Amino acid sequence: MEIGVPKETKDQEFRVGLSPSSVRVLCEAGHGVWVETNAGNGAGFTDEDYQHAGAKIVVRAAEAWNRELVVKVKEPLQPEYQFLQKGQLLFTYLHLAADRALTEHLLDCGVCAIAYETVELPDRRLPLLTPMSIIAGRLSVQFGARFLERQQGGRGVLLGGVPGVRPGQVVILGGGIVGTEAARMAVGMGARVQILDVNVDRLAYLETLFGSRVEFLYSNSAQIEALVPQADLLIGAVLVPGHRAPILAPRTLVQQMHPGAVIVDVAVDQGGCIETVRPTSHTTPTYIEEGVVHYGVPNMPGAVPWTATQALNNSTLPYVLKLANQGIKAVDSDPVLAKGVNVQNHQLVHPAVREVFADLVS
Repeated sequence: MEIGVPKETKDQEFRVGLSPSSVRVLCEAGHGVWVETNAGNGAGFTDEDYQHAGAKIVVRAAEAWNRELVVKVKEPLQPEYQFLQKGQLLFTYLHLAADRALTEHLLDCGVCAIAYETVELPDRRLPLLTPMSIIAGRLSVQFGARFLERQQGGRGVLLGGVPGVRPGQVVILGGGIVGTEAARMAVGMGARVQILDVNVDRLAYLETLFGSRVEFLYSNSAQIEALVPQADLLIGAVLVPGHRAPILAPRTLVQQMHPGAVIVDVAVDQGGCIETVRPTSHTTPTYIEEGVVHYGVPNMPGAVPWTATQALNNSTLPYVLKLANQGIKAVDSDPVLAKGVNVQNHQLVHPAVREVFADLVS
């Protein structure tokens, strides 16, 4: 099969769909790989690295896109819509629930769009979302600590505190992968940490990991209203696969936070779980609203592309290989991969996405 790897076009998105080591595996299996020039530079992979792995380097984006299978990291942006073709396989993160324009174009063009974030194992785990969730969770505290600095617009709180001065307070909405990794980083920094989740079993499991270093609370409106105003750093870590994230912290609650407090909403790529958060970019990552610093970059792992690209490829390569070997038949033979199909034959396929865009379902 012919496989294309275009250069990512999202602002400061330095990850790349396939690493040179993944390209080598695919080429050794008899497939051809076309990589757009400089696609891997930001992640530390040169065109020569890809050539040594067996790839062909192409100068124009269209030459990478004009393949049977296109492997990316982030969803196509509007300038890339022209490259999508009927019958083509597109394998990437999509997050369609927060992007009606892309959803409508995928339906119109006839591409088979398979989303990393909805590939699902029988036990409900999301194997292609997990590595980026781990990275985003850890970065959420790293970035949060940075933007709490006064020079960055924050209130000047050191999360770990010092002897005689209380540490910063980190409130995490959601105890999944993102929330767990955020807590791991915040605890390591010495912050006071509280996690809210609606799954009591998950909270019990997290207690075995963190013990008394973290406070575990059942998530409801009353708890959220009590904790959010106290937070120096509020992290949105809610995931409902395929759906928009629910709003857990409304504007009226954000208004009660300390001036210069920081919000990092990792759920922003699914619409966000904090009402005042809107998507930003690595170039301009923050803005101040209601006196609070908001960070809403939807591709956070793009800040650490060398790590993130390899972590992502470790999980995606088996599925890329299956698609390359079997084409669309791979979806029929693998129920895990089938869960990833969002759009096929001009139809919305994934149940959650169908529910979000019910008016587009024929």
